[in-house]
Amino acid sequence: MPPSPTPNPILEKAMSIMYLSPEAQSKLKTEKNIWIASVRADGRPHLVPIWFVWEDNKIYLSIDPKSVKAHNIAKNPYIALALEEGTHPVICEGQAFSVPSPLPEEVKQLFFVKYGWDIASEKQYNQLLEVHPLKWFVW
Repeated sequence: MPPSPTPNPILEKAMSIMYLSPEAQSKLKTEKNIWIASVRADGRPHLVPIWFVWEDNKIYLSIDPKSVKAHNIAKNPYIALALEEGTHPVICEGQAFSVPSPLPEEVKQLFFVKYGWDIASEKQYNQLLEVHPLKWFVW
């Protein structure tokens, strides 16, 4: 059995965060891209950037239902998300849920304001996911 890792106070503090600072919430509202990590059926990771919105302490993603990430999430809804900026990261471990139609008006509006993108009329990226954060890592 490998030895236990040396305690890391920064990581322990990050793992204990169950709420987000105003600075982290501001980044989630304004940053354009977030990286999503999911796991393929054979255990290999899949990591891609994606557009997102932050609303009511949840992250929303509009994805192609035929994509690798969609297939992965259908089998295992646990994902990790990270904003692009790595000096002061905002990382989320969460569980993704498919949002049935009709899509929430507020979420549609947020995508339109942030990206000029009408997700309600989208033909390819038309599966809306709602991510419920389970753990945050921020430092």
